[in-house]
Amino acid sequence: MDFAYDAMTQELREKLEVFMDERIYPAEPVFAEQMEALDDPWAWTRAPVLQELRGEARARGLWNLFLPGEHGAGLTNLQYAPLAEITGRSGHLAPAALNCAAPDTGNMEVLTMFGTDQQKQQWLEPLLTGQIRSAFAMTEPGVASSDATNIATRIEREGDDYVINGRKWWISGAMNPDAKIFIVMGKTDPTADRHRQQSQILIPRDTPGVVVKRGLHVFGYHGHDHGGHAELEFNDVRVPATNLIGNEGDGFAIAQARLGPGRIHHCMRSIGIAERAIELMCDRASERVAFGKPIAEQGVVRDWIAESRVRVEQLRLLVLKTAWLMDTVGNKGAHTEIQAIKIATPKTVEWILDKAIQVHGAGGLSEDFPLASLFAGVRTLRFADGPDEVHKNALARNELKRRAAARTT
Repeated sequence: MDFAYDAMTQELREKLEVFMDERIYPAEPVFAEQMEALDDPWAWTRAPVLQELRGEARARGLWNLFLPGEHGAGLTNLQYAPLAEITGRSGHLAPAALNCAAPDTGNMEVLTMFGTDQQKQQWLEPLLTGQIRSAFAMTEPGVASSDATNIATRIEREGDDYVINGRKWWISGAMNPDAKIFIVMGKTDPTADRHRQQSQILIPRDTPGVVVKRGLHVFGYHGHDHGGHAELEFNDVRVPATNLIGNEGDGFAIAQARLGPGRIHHCMRSIGIAERAIELMCDRASERVAFGKPIAEQGVVRDWIAESRVRVEQLRLLVLKTAWLMDTVGNKGAHTEIQAIKIATPKTVEWILDKAIQVHGAGGLSEDFPLASLFAGVRTLRFADGPDEVHKNALARNELKRRAAARTT
């Protein structure tokens, strides 16, 4: 078993770490300042420093690293994993600078796998070049969306068009006016098999009947720096039938194809968050003095630091194994491991952030350090792409089936 990075991955890691040190980390406070000065606070992609970073990332060959095949950098999941970890250290800025930020990544994957030539030309190409942003609208306020077959939004055929009616919420990035296209999941045939009722369709933002109602806050954070989370309404929205992705009834399968890479990408970036939290925890523990000595000399603090290191190393190995399986046996073959990392990663990184906040004292709760904001973001991952309980239930069911099969052989 070889734990070394291959030559291409190592070269990209070195280039990316230089870019992070030279450009990304120094740009973080500049980005925050420019965000405050924007006419539209949700239009974060228009911050001048981000535009500069995106141009430089392309020039350095650090662009669309997430996407395999001819449209992207051609990397495997295993090659991309350590690169995504590095970008995760800078929250929303580094992934956006490299055009590797959700939800665009998943939407580009969907269009690459299932889009028609016309859909690719109209929407995939400007996403690949970073000219526009996008959103993926699946979750709804009126149903338990952890069961995707509950989705109630209707997509009904009328002649050469589809008419869409429904409500969505927690639609990441949709508050950004540069999110020009929404991929919307709804039901085309409520009488079909429960996994064949859903379809996905492309709806341009400026289509009559599309209403962006409000931005939703996460623990009080508005999310201006990544386009926020929106509540949307679709009121008799009419689009050409050619906007359908795939065929009627393909929506559930397309969603599953989209969510597999999305889940591992979140986990990759979260490991970078954990690494930065450990660094901040060590620095703060060494600087702060309580009861006559640095708190780094307190046994409980050392226990937190040691436990954090053990836990993040365990996570990294599991994520890398999952990436390798996705490359070698496909997403379906890696299903158990994808569920495992989705369960383990947010909860573990949340624990590490909690200890880092504790070491920082009251400062850890403030905007003076990134920890509170990172905590809010990581906590949402225990809902995003499926809540813990759904993944645990499915994972346990598969384990029981596997053991039952073994007993009968």
